[in-house]
Amino acid sequence: QVQLVESGGGLVQAGGSLTLSCAASGFPFSNYYMSWYRDSPGKERELVARITAGGSANYQDSVKGRFTISRDNIKKTCALQMPSLRPEDPGIYHCHAVTPERTDGYWGEGAQVTVSP
Repeated sequence: QVQLVESGGGLVQAGGSLTLSCAASGFPFSNYYMSWYRDSPGKERELVARITAGGSANYQDSVKGRFTISRDNIKKTCALQMPSLRPEDPGIYHCHAVTPERTDGYWGEGAQVTVSP
């Protein structure tokens, strides 16, 4: 059974930090691209960061230079480090796994991130 379970969300003040973690099981994790997407009010779900099976990362412009995505293929986890959180960063952050060919993908239920002024 495939599972993606996010943890680490919460409420922080602007300027604070959170680290999200995604624990994966039920599929060959090391072969999959891992991503974090965000749902925000009034917006479509958007890609925040992605890391390839080989470890190359890319980021949405608004988080480039602030957030860091990483993966541990032994532990089958993917993390998103979010320092210096801003008022525009809140939302429900979803973990996503997809094959490089985009033929097979999975979603986690999401973790809430709230940033207070």
